[in-house]
Amino acid sequence: MLNANDIVLIGVGVGVKLLLWPAYHSTDFEVHRNWLAITGSLPVSRWYYESRSPWTLDYPPFFAWFEWALSHAARLWDPRIVGLDNLEYSAASCIVFQRLTVIVSEFVLFLALRRAVCTIGSSVQARVAAALVFLSPGFLLVDHVHFQYNGFLLGILVYSLAFALEGRDLLAAVVFAVLLCFKHIFIYIAPAYFLYLLRHHCATGSSTSAFTLRLVQLGLAVAAVFVIAFGPFVAMGQMQQLLARLFPFKRGLCHAFWAPNFWALYIFTDRLLSVVASVAPQLIAADISQLGSSTRGRVGDTRFAVLPDIPPLVTFVATFAAQVPAFAVLMQRTCTPAHLVRATVLCAHASFMFGWHVHEKAVMLILVPLGLLVAAAPSKRVLRAHTVLSVAGFYSLMPLLFGAQELPIKAAILLIWILCSLMLLRADSRSAWECLTRFEQLYVLGHIPLFALTELVPGLFGRMQFVPLALVSVYTALGVGHSWLCLVAAFLTD
Repeated sequence: MLNANDIVLIGVGVGVKLLLWPAYHSTDFEVHRNWLAITGSLPVSRWYYESRSPWTLDYPPFFAWFEWALSHAARLWDPRIVGLDNLEYSAASCIVFQRLTVIVSEFVLFLALRRAVCTIGSSVQARVAAALVFLSPGFLLVDHVHFQYNGFLLGILVYSLAFALEGRDLLAAVVFAVLLCFKHIFIYIAPAYFLYLLRHHCATGSSTSAFTLRLVQLGLAVAAVFVIAFGPFVAMGQMQQLLARLFPFKRGLCHAFWAPNFWALYIFTDRLLSVVASVAPQLIAADISQLGSSTRGRVGDTRFAVLPDIPPLVTFVATFAAQVPAFAVLMQRTCTPAHLVRATVLCAHASFMFGWHVHEKAVMLILVPLGLLVAAAPSKRVLRAHTVLSVAGFYSLMPLLFGAQELPIKAAILLIWILCSLMLLRADSRSAWECLTRFEQLYVLGHIPLFALTELVPGLFGRMQFVPLALVSVYTALGVGHSWLCLVAAFLTD
């Protein structure tokens, strides 16, 4: 049953999200409208072949079925929404319908957080941390303005972690397998689940036969989920086409707007060296023709003028190496559900820092499980890392909303959330702001002049419109990297 606090939180959340309806929406709005049309108008055998729109279906089967279910409601609401040839359709009825689906589906996140809080312990800190996750700028700006379903998907992840915290490992594994069949980006945290389940679920028995039995049970349960999801496409001989859609490696190292990670710093360094090369070519050799490759848009290889090019394999190796601390957390003498949450955070953080073609929105994959740790009486180091990562990660989303109309909206949402987080979250009876070091406080405050420079004086850079985006990416990447190092140190030594 919902209590008074739940009703107030839902009311505030829904009220704010309704106010955001008239705001800008990105091409992702048309992406999902087109997926409604594909799944609602074509047989299953055509879903992953349809290509009359550039926004082809490239999510796993469970998300396709999710769109299929929504398409039935869309047909009743406004049949034009599911018209395959009705490209770029954005009538008021379509906008209202799609905005509503995000709000309703996000209740999965609310219910999952509520369950997790009950498991962790319904302290004031836990309830505040959960409320801040539910009302985070990441969801408000990306899902309810830009337009996506991250709240729904991360709600499934929170459910899986909540079941693990309750000691229901098999159910946690099944729910995580379901999540992978909704969106494959979560495969980056699969190593944490695999190692945790192997140690905590399978290796709890004292005999080899008990271990084998639990391993077989786990394998069959997880395999059943993938058979249900992918079995029909295997039967139709479409797995090669489906996998080509899910893993489009023709996309470049970075998105058009660099996510704040190691590769943003790498590209920025390459651009600085190219400037030096243009002034002093005798010192540094540079291929100036490659300078535009990292800013040209959605697809294509990223090439470098001075530094070596980075193929996908390098990013995979770097990501795996950066996930080693997560494995070390799970290999400690005791392996508890809390260790799974920590390892999930570290795996997500490593993939964000070093992954291939990372989107800035993927920072939510770190912040949501990290929010569960903050809810459970965190150490000062964990709260420090959470604060720096939240400010840097959420600020990095600001350029997604580039219109003048959205400027006061995104600034107000971010400022209110950060102030609430700094004042209300605590560790060792100290507020989040008091837990920060002087250097970290200066870094957080540094976002104020960054905002003034990149948002309030847009004409300052003239034709070099990518410069403010690069400044945001680089500055926030420093905070993301700092928080990763802090969390590694905290989880390995606390």
